[in-house]
Amino acid sequence: MKTLLPVPKSQGLDRRAFLRVSAIAGGGLLVAAYLDPIANAIAQEHGAPTAQAYDPTAFVKVMPNGGVIIYSKNPEVGQGIKTSLPMIIAEEMDVEWKDVTVEQADFDEARFGRQRSGGSGGTPQNLDNLRRVGASVRTMFIAAGAQKWNAEDTECTAAFGRVIHIPSKRSFSYGDLAASAATMTPPELKAVTLKDPKDFKIIGHPIPGVDVPKIVRGMPIYSIDFTVPNMLYAVFEKCPVFLGKAKSANLDVVKAMPGVRNAFIIEGTDDLTGLNSGVAIVADSWWQANVARKQLKVTWDEGATAQQNSDGFQRAADELAKKAPEFPIRVDGDADAVFKTAAKIVEATYSYPFLSHAQLEPQNCVAHFHDGKLEFWSPTQTPGNGRDEVSKVLGIPAGNITIHMLRSGGGFGRRLTNEYMLESAWISRVMNAPVKLLWTREDDFAHDHYRPAGYHYIKASLDSAGKLNAWKNHFVSFGENGVYQTPPAQVASNEFPSTFLPNFDFQASLIPSGVPMHSLRAPGSNAYSYVFNSFIDELAVAAGKDPIEFRLEILSLPQFKNPKARPTAPGAEPDVNAERMRGVMQAVKERSGWGKRTLPKGTAMGFAAQMALAGYFAQVAEVTVDPNKKVKVNKIWVVGDIGKQIVNTSNAVNMVQGAVVEGMSHIMNWQITIDQGRAQQSNFHQYQPTRISQAPKEIDVHFLTPDYPTTGLGEPGLPASIPAVANAIFAATGERIRSLPLAKHGYSWA
Repeated sequence: MKTLLPVPKSQGLDRRAFLRVSAIAGGGLLVAAYLDPIANAIAQEHGAPTAQAYDPTAFVKVMPNGGVIIYSKNPEVGQGIKTSLPMIIAEEMDVEWKDVTVEQADFDEARFGRQRSGGSGGTPQNLDNLRRVGASVRTMFIAAGAQKWNAEDTECTAAFGRVIHIPSKRSFSYGDLAASAATMTPPELKAVTLKDPKDFKIIGHPIPGVDVPKIVRGMPIYSIDFTVPNMLYAVFEKCPVFLGKAKSANLDVVKAMPGVRNAFIIEGTDDLTGLNSGVAIVADSWWQANVARKQLKVTWDEGATAQQNSDGFQRAADELAKKAPEFPIRVDGDADAVFKTAAKIVEATYSYPFLSHAQLEPQNCVAHFHDGKLEFWSPTQTPGNGRDEVSKVLGIPAGNITIHMLRSGGGFGRRLTNEYMLESAWISRVMNAPVKLLWTREDDFAHDHYRPAGYHYIKASLDSAGKLNAWKNHFVSFGENGVYQTPPAQVASNEFPSTFLPNFDFQASLIPSGVPMHSLRAPGSNAYSYVFNSFIDELAVAAGKDPIEFRLEILSLPQFKNPKARPTAPGAEPDVNAERMRGVMQAVKERSGWGKRTLPKGTAMGFAAQMALAGYFAQVAEVTVDPNKKVKVNKIWVVGDIGKQIVNTSNAVNMVQGAVVEGMSHIMNWQITIDQGRAQQSNFHQYQPTRISQAPKEIDVHFLTPDYPTTGLGEPGLPASIPAVANAIFAATGERIRSLPLAKHGYSWA
């Protein structure tokens, strides 16, 4: 089997990319950006047609009436990418946004490049590339206009979807020139002239989401709404214990239920996040399938995971903490030697639980197997992964698999894995018909791929001047033989205050687990930001110093590399940039009036800062706690730095405000507990999100825009919100909470 070309580099629109342009009926223009020869290599790897065989309608259609259709290449999961990526193209095309219609592209990486949503990568991976696509289209229209006037290209300019002859002030609309532009030689993408950002009319401005009018009208735009003719409906009952196997079931009874077309056992695989064993029920309607499910009786082989539970994980972690760590993550200097002469030592144990993604739209997928081919309509965040997994498990060539990407009602990382595609594909192949699989809410909670729990046993010391001089952390997580069960279960070796302390000892031990785990919004940092920021706050209190000034003091230390640090995955976080971190910290200090306001008894402010997904965020939370431990978050100030360009300012604020509110759910109520190998929480009554009435009246969001490359925004606003609130509660009450959620310590929202 050949090795697939590395996706991040090979699928970018690099110097080998080119445009293909052609005319359409009525004089319109089609523009596609192709990746040659890289695109063809990818296509051939999966048995798909090469780029030259595709209908060249990838990114832009310019219609004879001047209307512009722009295709959004990445999955939309609520992060606003369906709006922001077309904004980039429209800006450089120099068209008016009101003339743009946005349509969701299908999955086709040989035409569009990398198509996925995760890791806040949509904007940084596409900003320059799509600007060049738009600028190329503009260049061709200018050339077409110049040809009409027998003028030089330099005598012409473009604005608002028109080409203008500068000396005569004559102009043509893009629609007028579409057929002529199709005859122009496309420029090389790397050679086009990009606009000066000061001239942006779309990028950097507030643009409503393109689907908002349909959303507020309740129109069927989500994956859960999608249907095709002659479609059957399916439910899938899996063992409540992870990786349990279906041995037998009363299939004849179920098949006799009204509307039921079939019921059968799927053996599944041993992949925790793949196709698990269960019983599929297919009927004429989902209601009939689900009613029949209630009569289903299955004999399960629950397997070894049935012996696992959350209390056992905690005991195992406590026992491991008493022993030498299993492997180092990063060891600088000699923390133990420093502890012997320290002026003050602070020790604490922190932990955080498993979390469910709790997206509002349950898992669903439409699959249609026919003539040896599979067609999907899916809310996946990773269509390429889904295709490859289906190809491997079902033995269908990847070139015979088509994926239409549908808008999902929330992703948060849950749709990075694709077992619902595997399930629907398997069922459709058995039925040889289009089948819509829809999970219940209870299915979502029982069979999530959870945010990993974690346990930190930390010790640090201060010198006589109250300066942090040594740090030691024994981190217990999930995996075996030095291999983490999933990347989000680990902590990077360069996590702050690492790289700033000459005596930093960070080592780990692992617990085997049968619980499926994967990424949740702001993977990893959504958990350990709470631990590290809370413990640094403890150290500041022990030193008698202001928490912000204490961090600034650490950031003033020289940074250094450790070549022996445990390597992280490709694309892992860079070392903290002290200048950028100081920038957001000092800005939020000023905006919040930190240290300058007199607050009533029971009200206090808490601070936290985090670099996540290469974005820098500092937050201050003002919190009131009454004698009954009722908590009210009055206001949160957020300052972020994601580089020099915000694409959509309204969506940027929306993303940060949503992240803060989600962080409040993390801290107060959310936890998944495991007992006898199964999740104990089954629905929102046991896993309550933050309600509108509990959210702050104001979340003040401000961005710094230093001259650094633009990074993503869907995730980095979340992590610091959790410790900011926790530290404010300590400042208001004197009680330090070292394990989440707060609810188990008697706290609740006011």
